[in-house]
Amino acid sequence: MKRLTILGATGSIGTNTLEIVSLFPDRFAVNALCASGSIERLAKQVKAFSPKLAVVIDEATADALAALLPTDITTEILFGEAGYRAAATMESTDMVVSAMVGAAGLAPTLAAIEAGKAIALANKEVLVMAGEIVMQRAVARNVPILPIDSEHSAVFQCLAGHGRQQVAAIYLTASGGPFLKKSSHAIENAGVADALAHPTWTMGRKISIDSATLMNKGLEIIEAHFLFQVPPDAIKVVIHPQSIVHSMVGFVDGSMLAQLGEPDMKGAIAYALSYPERLPLGQIPPDLAALGELRFEYPDVERFPCLGFAYAACQQGGTMPGVLNAANETVVEAFLEEEVSFGRIPAVIETVMGRHTPVTNPSLSDIKEADGWARKCAREIIGQAA
Repeated sequence: MKRLTILGATGSIGTNTLEIVSLFPDRFAVNALCASGSIERLAKQVKAFSPKLAVVIDEATADALAALLPTDITTEILFGEAGYRAAATMESTDMVVSAMVGAAGLAPTLAAIEAGKAIALANKEVLVMAGEIVMQRAVARNVPILPIDSEHSAVFQCLAGHGRQQVAAIYLTASGGPFLKKSSHAIENAGVADALAHPTWTMGRKISIDSATLMNKGLEIIEAHFLFQVPPDAIKVVIHPQSIVHSMVGFVDGSMLAQLGEPDMKGAIAYALSYPERLPLGQIPPDLAALGELRFEYPDVERFPCLGFAYAACQQGGTMPGVLNAANETVVEAFLEEEVSFGRIPAVIETVMGRHTPVTNPSLSDIKEADGWARKCAREIIGQAA
């Protein structure tokens, strides 16, 4: 029985993880559920899975959750950063599913690593912000980090049995999002509903916007750099609108391996939870004859400049990837609140990056300081444009 702490229980990854737990109750149990919002959903999850611990963002939200639960529920309710840390380091937890959105997932994930917990990683920002520190600590504690992102799970599966010295390149596939064939003018003036209308995947609001700008793929480049220890220029992005090939690895002998599957996150989640085994999920493999063809093309970096920003940040290293991430989180939140246009998202990120002098070999305090600075800078730029 593998006992789980789920950071980000009410989001897309968290809810899919709980579906897998429900399918295999003899293999998985839920120790702790953590969320920052969707309290009604969290209350239903607590009732269904009876975790030892539930954690929310603040005391008021903790009181609201308690009011939604029966008085005989034995689940302890905590809140805030101390609560997330407690959930991530529970002695009885075997694996922490790191699926919180954005920078908030860094501290509890690091705490889980220090506590020796296996990590199923969906929060790419953890590695974007502090990849070198996270990977060093994981190696020192002999903690496995198993990717949940479909692209990184695909690469992880393709690398099985192959040393890194055999790898020539990693190919991350991207659907292209809702604006793949749209003009620059249409992208510039896109509304929130337009940007959230992903053609193949069902995801949360923030990651859906990142997919629309291709920043999601940019963050995945940085994540892959740290996760698989390959240089940025050996990580390629190809647009694959059908989202059947989740990623590929090219080897030094000219051969290539690809991992295919329907666009459903349960496969990647289940593989991380059960590794090295595979669970009988009942999912049907892609019908290749019915598909007829699989299409690929290179991304247009002029229409989607965020991809180039990510490569630049990864090459510069230090605190720059974290600044990229913080600026993106801030401007995406502003776009979702209709405070800034979709077309302004790349401009804000580029301006923040241009004003930052990266710190090399940063400490955690350097990373946190740069993160805070970038958010403040982004908000000032957004305010000036309003």
